[in-house]
Parts: sequence; structure tokens; C-alpha cells
Amino acid sequence: MKTVIISNRLPVKIIEENNEYTFIPSEGGLATGLGDVYKNGNSIWVGWPGIDVPEDRQEEVIEKLGKLNLYPVFLTQNEINLFYEGFSNEVLWPVFHYLVTYAHYEQSYWDCYKSVNEKFAKTANKILNRNDKIWIQDYQLLLLPGILRHYLPKSTIGFFQHIPFPSYEIFRLIPWREELLNGMIGADLIGFHTYDDVRHFLSTATRLLPVNSSSNVLNSNERQIVVEAFPMGIDFDKFSNLTSSRQVKKERDFFRSGKEDVKIILSIDRLDYSKGILERLKALELLLQIHPEYIGKVELYMIVVPSRDTVPQYRDLRDQIDQFVGNLNARYRSINWIPVNYFYRSFPINVLSALYSTADICLVTPMRDGMNLVSKEYVASRNHNDGVLILSEMAGASKELTEALIVNPNNLGDIMEAVVKGLEMPIEEQQTRMKAMRAIVEKFNVKHWVNNFILRLNEVKDSQRSLLTKYAVNAVNEIIASKYAETKNRTLFLDYDGTLVGFSGNIDDASPDQELYDLLEKLSADLANTVVIISGRRHETLETWFGHLPIDLIAEHGAWQKTQGADWNSLPLLTDQWKHEIRTLLDTYTDRTPGSFIEEKSYSLVWHYRKAEEGLGDLRANEIISHMKILAADKGLQLMPGNKVIEFKNMEVNKGKAALNWLHGKNPDFILGVGDDHTDEDIFKALPDDAFTIKVGNNISEAKYYLNDYTEVRKLLWSLTSEVEIQN
Repeated sequence: MKTVIISNRLPVKIIEENNEYTFIPSEGGLATGLGDVYKNGNSIWVGWPGIDVPEDRQEEVIEKLGKLNLYPVFLTQNEINLFYEGFSNEVLWPVFHYLVTYAHYEQSYWDCYKSVNEKFAKTANKILNRNDKIWIQDYQLLLLPGILRHYLPKSTIGFFQHIPFPSYEIFRLIPWREELLNGMIGADLIGFHTYDDVRHFLSTATRLLPVNSSSNVLNSNERQIVVEAFPMGIDFDKFSNLTSSRQVKKERDFFRSGKEDVKIILSIDRLDYSKGILERLKALELLLQIHPEYIGKVELYMIVVPSRDTVPQYRDLRDQIDQFVGNLNARYRSINWIPVNYFYRSFPINVLSALYSTADICLVTPMRDGMNLVSKEYVASRNHNDGVLILSEMAGASKELTEALIVNPNNLGDIMEAVVKGLEMPIEEQQTRMKAMRAIVEKFNVKHWVNNFILRLNEVKDSQRSLLTKYAVNAVNEIIASKYAETKNRTLFLDYDGTLVGFSGNIDDASPDQELYDLLEKLSADLANTVVIISGRRHETLETWFGHLPIDLIAEHGAWQKTQGADWNSLPLLTDQWKHEIRTLLDTYTDRTPGSFIEEKSYSLVWHYRKAEEGLGDLRANEIISHMKILAADKGLQLMPGNKVIEFKNMEVNKGKAALNWLHGKNPDFILGVGDDHTDEDIFKALPDDAFTIKVGNNISEAKYYLNDYTEVRKLLWSLTSEVEIQN
């Protein structure tokens, strides 16, 4: 078993000189963090090598990269144009950064994005084994988890997104939204930098796909997908140690020469409209206008790394920055002072380290950013615990580096005031804040991020395997069927909604279909069987639907019972005097929740919210539980949350008690209990140890086994009737 990392780019730069390929390791954060993983002899990294390799030299590149534990995916220039520059950076990037007006929804982009994700899957499949651990990186490969899941259904797949995930209202603008989500949920573990991204993804997935969520877990058919926040770190030791190197000291001395009385503000970004570069310059202009005392005493060192400046939006942004810097410097500069030192190029890491360790303030104000590692690199470089970090609240790092001066990047006054505060901050306060941030950056470094993700991926897969042992099909189904066939006195407790039929927005629409009638008739025709439908439905409804069949009925969770051929009986000493007060309160929630309604039963009230707006119904349900739990207990009532319902019923009414009451004096040699709801847990707990208990849905349950939905329940029950016919 090996670990296979898959990303858009390999962690090397390829240079061709004199018809010879040379490979230079990348110094990026991801390459550094995953270095220990892919350099291990039993691991490999799959990705595009960064250049268009002629077909006749591809084997040569494969062989050379193989010695570095790397495996290339060869892409043509046209594929790079449409898949990477097109769909990845002209659809996903602007939408995920909330700049939807920059998005271009071109069909050709999407077609190529799909085909390139398929190409990555086919390439990876050449080296993948069934038990390999796969870790896919970032938004260029959103479809890949789903494609690989199709190729290797039992594989262990993790996916991490390094940019933000937008809210549902933004994400749903993408024409191919369901396909992207279906690709992502092919993973077993989906990671983001922040909990906000987790929340947005869960909300979006449950609204657009036929999946449901519980806490941070998505349930999709037979699989559980865990979604969690893993804030990415940096190589703390590398940046901390760099500051004491001879080269960095030399750069620092050169940099600081003649500027002993000047406060340095540092800004480092890639050219991108999501980075808030222009707003940062405008905030500096505002500072010089409102606080002229800082003229000649503050300099901004702004490094902008070139990126995609052939694209119109990026080229326009570069031109705007050039123009603004030129105008600002022309207005405010003097013979020996310039407000903005602007560099449109990249610098070696020694120079960056000198800047990090020297700058009095680091100004990091992106409009939206998944994490932003510049802020962490600055903190790691401050070995004397001085310096001030000004950080956008829209950057993922702001959730960790809370001792920074947090600003709204759209509020120029907010940024300016933070700069003033940073310039005037006493050294004692600087050190208090910086110590706290350095401790966080040191602890939650990039290796911690890698280890956390891999550990969680292993845990998720182990949890899935334990669930699989409870999945009541195939081998487990054979055990149940075998026991069923050899017994002569069987009792089958079957819930109705969600167990024998699917759910419907209108509760009256979930009436039995002909196949269910045929199934129940087949089961009850076997004299060894006693079929008991045990439901929360009103007894009048069960009578209408099933009164003609030779089966027993338990209605309203046990408040009413009827054996075949007899009349309905209710539990003695039950009261409904509490209903008026509870209903009055529930009416207030119904009035505030369009789509919700109250169902009244003999000894219970049910608040339904299946037809309410997604999210609003859950919010109101939580309010009801919070506000009415104590009142219900005082009145001797049980408050039972269920599948898009909340039920208030007498404490004495309980499916488990009803099942035990029905079993009193009977000694069946086979007991089957099947249900999907919170209320069915009482049955699972109450039945004897040798009973077969099955939960519909693969969430945590007292049941011994689970099935995914009502269609699998019916399939199991049909198979039991067939087993008896075979035996006979």
C-alpha cells in the first residue's frame, strides 16, 4: 500500500537546455509540506510537469521523474488553455472568490475540464493499486475523486481544497454545479482551511444533491463522507532559521541602510483581483492625506509577483496598480523618500526572509483568501517577537491569528486606522501579540497539517469499514435468510415511513403501493410469520391502509394496538389534556415557518417541516427543542425529534415498550425489527439479543445492521419469502 498525491502541478520545475531536461525542486508550501510523504520510497506524486513534452520524449521524462517518486500527466497547450486557464481560472477561481462578474461559463471550458480530469484518472490508474491511499489537491481536480471512485470503488480517497468554498447562493450560479459536487463527494474525506468553508460545502451539497448531513458527515447511498477543516501551516523552522543565515543578514543590513528612522510596511502578493492590492494602496493614500505627519516616515514595500498578465482582467489590474503607484509617488515623494517601493517581480527566499524579519508591519488584506501563508511566514520570521501583522478578516488565517489587527479589506478607513495603530503600538503589546501568534504557527505547521489529514483519512476509512460489516446485504443477508428459513415462529416488527415506503412532502401521499401490498400479503400468508407494522401514524390511517390484511398494527408509537381480526385498543390512563397548551406554542412556530404544519394524533402532536425551506425548518426545529424541552418534561411528555418532524407524546408511549408488551407471553424463535427513525431506537434497545435489528440509514444506531433505504428493505423481505420457497 502506498500514498499517491495528485495535484495539477508536480512539485518540480522542468527546464530544457541544450535538448536536456533538468528538474528543480519547487519551494512552494505544498511541495514542502508533502515532501516527507512523496519522497518516501513507497509513495508517488502525480501531476502535470509544467511543459508540453513531445510524445517521442515522454518515456524519457517518465523515467527521470520516476527516480524522484513523481509521475507525469502530459497535457497539450490547448488543454492548458481550456482546462487550467479557462475553466479553473475563469470559472472556479472567480466564483469561489465571490467575484462572479469575472466568470465566463464557456461550454468548451467545461468539456475540456472534464476530459482533463479523466486524463488524470487514467494516468493515475496506471500506478494505483486497490489498497493505495489517494490524496487529491485543489480546485483544478474537483471531478477526480468521483472518477477514481468509479474505477476503484473501495479505494481510500482524500480531497483538499486550498481556496475558499463559496456559499450556496454563489456556487449554484455555476451551470455544472451538480457534476462538480458529485465529483467531490467521491472522496472519503473532504478538507478545507476553515469551518466556514465546511459549512458552505455541507449546505450546498445537501441543497443540490440527494444527500443528507449529520454534523459534518454527508450520507450518500452506502457511503459516509466526512467534511472537516484542516488549516494549512508553513515550515515554521525553515522561516525562523533563515533569519539568522549569513545571506539574509547581509540582505537585511543592505535593506535597512539609510532607513533607520523609517517604518517599513511590507506587502507581498501574486497579481490577482482577489488580493485587495488596489484597496491597500488607497488606504495608504488615505493615511498620507489624513495623517501628513507620517510623510517621510513610512514606506510601503509592495511586491507583486507576475501572474496571468496576458488575461485582460489581470493586465488591467496591473496597469491600474502601475498608474496608482506612479501617481501616488509623484504627489508625495521627496528627494530622499518615496512612499511606495513597488516591485513587479518575484524575489529569492533570502530576500523575502530579510524583508519579513525587518518590516515593522506586514499588511495582508485580500478580499478573500483560502488561507494566506504570507501572514504565517511573516510571523515565523519574527524571532524577536516584534512587528505587527494587519490581516484581512476574509483570509482563512484570520481564524487562527486572532492577535493580528483584523480588518475589513473593503473598509479603507479600517485599514488606515490599523496601520496607524500598528505604527504607534508599544513594543510590549507587539511582543504579547506576536508570541501568541508564533506559538500557533509553530504548533500548527505544515507537517502537522499533513499528519492531521492523513490520520483523519485513516479514521474515516476505518469507520466506513466498521459500518460495512453492519450493512445488511450479501453475507449478512444470507445469515438472516438462513435463520429465517429454519425457524417456525417468527415476528417481524416493521416501521412504515422511511422503512417500507419513501418520504413525501405531503404525509398523505405516502400511501402503500401495490408492490408493498403484495409483499405484506406474501409474508403474512406464511403461517410461521406474524407481521407487525409499528408506526407513528394515526390509528385511523393504518386501519384504512392495512385493516384488510391479516397483520397486527401498532399505531402512534404504541398508544394504539390491534391484533388481526380484533378492535383497536388504546393504552389505559393516557391523557390529552396537555395538547391545547403545546399546540398554542407550536402554532407560533408554524406561523413563522412557511411549509410547516401540525399533525394531531390521539395522544400526540407532530410538527412537520419537510416542506419548509432548507435550513429554516432545521433552525425552527432547534428552537422548538431548546424552548419547549423543559415544558414537555414538566407535563410528563416526551419530545422526539425525527426525520423532518418533532413529536410530543405521552411519556408512557414508546415503541420499545409497545414491542415488549406485544411479545409478552409469546416466544418467537425469530425476531426482526426494522426502522429508520429516532423512535425506532427504542425497539432496537428493547428486543432480545438474538433479534435481528436493522436501521434504515447508515448513521449511528443501536441496531446491529443497516440498510440504505426502503427499496433495500423490500428487497431483503422479498428474499426472505424466496428463501422459504427454496427450502420447501
